[in-house]
Formats: sequence, C-alpha cells, structure tokens
Amino acid sequence: MAPGSSTINRKRVVALKKYLLKGNEAIAEAAIKAGCRLFFGYPITPSTEIIEYMAKHLPAVDGTFVQAESEVSAINMCYGAAGAGVRVMTASSSPGMSLMQEGLSYIAANELPVVLVNIVRAGPGLGGLGPSQADYFQATKGGGHGDYRLIVLAPNSVQELVDLTRDAFDLADMHRNPVLLIADGILGQMMEPVVFKELEAPSLPDKTWATTGAEGRPRNIITSYALQNEIGEANCLRWEAKYKNIAATEQRWEQYMIDDADYVVVAYGTTARIAKAAVQQARQEGIKVGLLRPVTLWPFPVKAFAALGGKVKGYLTVELSAGQMIEDVRLAINCAVPVHLCNRQGGMVPSPEEVLARFKEVFPNSVEGGV
Repeated sequence: MAPGSSTINRKRVVALKKYLLKGNEAIAEAAIKAGCRLFFGYPITPSTEIIEYMAKHLPAVDGTFVQAESEVSAINMCYGAAGAGVRVMTASSSPGMSLMQEGLSYIAANELPVVLVNIVRAGPGLGGLGPSQADYFQATKGGGHGDYRLIVLAPNSVQELVDLTRDAFDLADMHRNPVLLIADGILGQMMEPVVFKELEAPSLPDKTWATTGAEGRPRNIITSYALQNEIGEANCLRWEAKYKNIAATEQRWEQYMIDDADYVVVAYGTTARIAKAAVQQARQEGIKVGLLRPVTLWPFPVKAFAALGGKVKGYLTVELSAGQMIEDVRLAINCAVPVHLCNRQGGMVPSPEEVLARFKEVFPNSVEGGV
C-alpha cells in the first residue's frame, strides 16, 4: 500500500490461515470481525450476498440483522443505531445508494460513524448488472444535500476488501464520519484467498456523545437543525475544519514503476488491475510508464501527484464510466500536462491491450522516452 499516511496505526500480531471467499462475503465477515453488530439493508444485485451473509452469521455473535422495507428505511435505521454508539453497517448497489442520500446527509451532519458499502452496477437508472465505476461523483462529491464529505475507500482485491472494511470502522469512529467502501461488481463477485489478520486495535476516542442514557451526566442531543444562522455557520465551519484534517492525514495510494516514469496511468479498483497489466506490457516495449492507484477516492491522494512534480509528461485515467475521476486528476496537477481518458461503460471492461492501444494513441511519442 501506499506511501500515503494514515492516522490508523496498528501492530500486526499474527496472520491466520487463508480462506477462499467471494468478495461480498469477505466484506461481511470482515465487518463482523471488526465488531459490527447491527446491519440494516435491502437486497439488490450485485451486493446481495453481503446481506445474506449478515443475516446468517450476525445472530451467532449476538448481533442483529434487519431487512428493511427499503433503502430509505435502512439508512435511517443506521442513523439511529450510530447515535447509540454501536458499530453499524449497510450495503447496497447504485440505485439503492441513491435512495439513501438524504439519510446519509443527516448522518454526516450529526457526525455519526456509519460504514456503507456500494457494490456499483451500471447505470444510470436501473442500468445493468455489469461492473461500473459511474458512482464516483456520488461517492466523492456528496450525493445528498449540503456541504459534507464521506471518507471513500476503493479496494482492488478481495484481501483489500477485508483490510479496508476493518479500517472503515476505525476511521468512522476516529473521525466521527460516515465511511464508504466502494467496489464494482467484479470485486464483489470474484473469489480470492484472504487472510484475516489479528491486529491490535488502534486508540480510538470514547463515544461520550452517544445517546446511551443520561444517568449521571447531561443529556446528549443529536440534531442537525439550526434555526439561528450564526449557529448554522459555526457548525459548517467545524465540519469544514474536520474535513481539512481528514484530507491532510488520510490520503492513501499505491504506485507501481513510478520512479523513472515519463507517463502515468491512474486507475482504481478493478481497472487498476487491468491497468497494471497494460503498464507491464508497455515496459516490455520500452515505454517508461507507471501506475498510480488511488486507495482513498476522498480524500483524493493529491500528495502523490505533488510528489511527482513536473517530471511526468502526461496522464491516462482508466475508468468504467464516461470519465469522472479524470476531473480530480486534472485538479491535482493543476492541468499542468495533458490528461486523457481510456474508458468503457454500461458494464463493459477494457482489456490491457485496449488500455495500451489507447495510451499509444494519445501519447504517440512515448516510445522515445523508453529504455
């Protein structure tokens, strides 16, 4: 993982045996091991196995699963559970996430730790069941109303689905903020061996704000309603300061063959795996190109781009959308060099050969920089 820093500091104790798990099942098991004891959700493909796994396995650890009547109900149940200080999670896919946006805005405004999972399907509308990354804007820019942010984690393997699910709960508690784990349908449905590492828990703040009963202390009131504009502005400034701190401390990324690269491919999730193969093929042809993989989509890893300075001649983003992350790449480099797009949509996925062909198309002189 990343040269990027994080406020989560862990000490590895021991790694246990490997399990062969589907991505969605790995997320659910990781959540249970992270202490999630409440799950509210509504089934939707391709995320349904998360709900099924939770329904089967939460009771065994004295947890509670509720299939809500809708995604609107599920997110508001999470709202209430988080207010009581309990580790809680929901999961859905693209149209379901759209229904959750109002409740999610309330959760963010009240600074409550909730973990959400979006196994993205093709859209817009009902779309299709194929893999997609077209929910990037919704995830990173705030799909609901008001100035708020989610911490957004983007794994690219089943092992990372496990590791980042665990981190999601800690980040949510640490920053009192909802955290979104986002993955496409390929990652949710694929099977890979995983290890559930035994790690020391990080030091997390006490939940003195939780509504756990007021005996011996003043009542805790959770509300985002501010009738006085002065109070409303003070709240917004407090949230803004928190988001700036998160942006400064939680950027994560992975880089591959970057040190001598004249060009950089940027991709996350499944497309990063494809892009890595394309980079390997390009290197075999003498093209100096590397891969930069954002692990946090918000905060976007601008530090990684700043560290590259002016030595990179151009970027290519690889996306399963009409091109959304490309805007953040351009902002991260202040449009100093060309940034081009290689993309597929509607559930289609590019091959490494397509990525390399697109790279050569937009950077025809790239071979001159080869070794």
